[in-house]
Parts: sequence; structure tokens; C-alpha cells
Amino acid sequence: MATWDDVRRIALALPETREESPRGIPAWRVKDKGFVWERPLRRADLEALGDAAPDGPILGARVADVGVKEALLADDPAVYFTTPHFNGFPAILVRLDRIEPAELGELIVEAWLARAPKRLAKDYLANSTPQP
Repeated sequence: MATWDDVRRIALALPETREESPRGIPAWRVKDKGFVWERPLRRADLEALGDAAPDGPILGARVADVGVKEALLADDPAVYFTTPHFNGFPAILVRLDRIEPAELGELIVEAWLARAPKRLAKDYLANSTPQP
């Protein structure tokens, strides 16, 4: 299963990406836009999820739109989930210890593409091979 080292390796391989750790929580940004981040559950999240609240590492990731989010939730609820905090927002939560590194790579690249400036994303797509 995937680790934070996998997240870091995949995210930092993408053009113009940097890692920040506001309040000690890692997040990855392209230009000034966040696309993936560590997302510890908050008290309200734990209350909303109840017994279904995961206890492992959680990654937050931007998605292209809420439709993509809904598709991921329907496709693999053992890996992807959300909380009321993210209702109507194009982001998904990921149980990092349940996602395969190859799928994580696809998710991170898609998150990056959703946030990168259009010209940068176009250049990336034209000049790169898929991430592992």
C-alpha cells in the first residue's frame, strides 16, 4: 500500500510543485494552488463518520469536479471517502494505507492537472509519460 514517501515522490516529480508544512502538516502545491495534502480527521469529522472513521493516514486530494468525486466514492468506498466539511467541494479523502501506489500516482497527477495553470498542464501532458 502507499506511504507518505510515495505521495512526496510522486507530487514532487510534477513540474513547479513544492512541499509546504503549515502547522506541521505536509501539503503539495503547484504555483500557489494546493492539490494534495495530509488531512487528519477533526473532531467534527470523527463525529460525522462515527464507527466508520478510519484511523490510518489520510490524504486529501483535489479532483476536477464533484462528479469525479462522486464517481470515486461509488467506485471504491474502501479507499475513498468524504466528510460533511467537503460537501459540494471538489476534493476527496483517501485512506492512504488502502490505495495502491499506481492508483495513487494517477490520483495525484489528476489533482495536479486540476490545479495547475492551463499552459503548464498542457505542456506536461504533451511532454511526459504517465506517473508510476
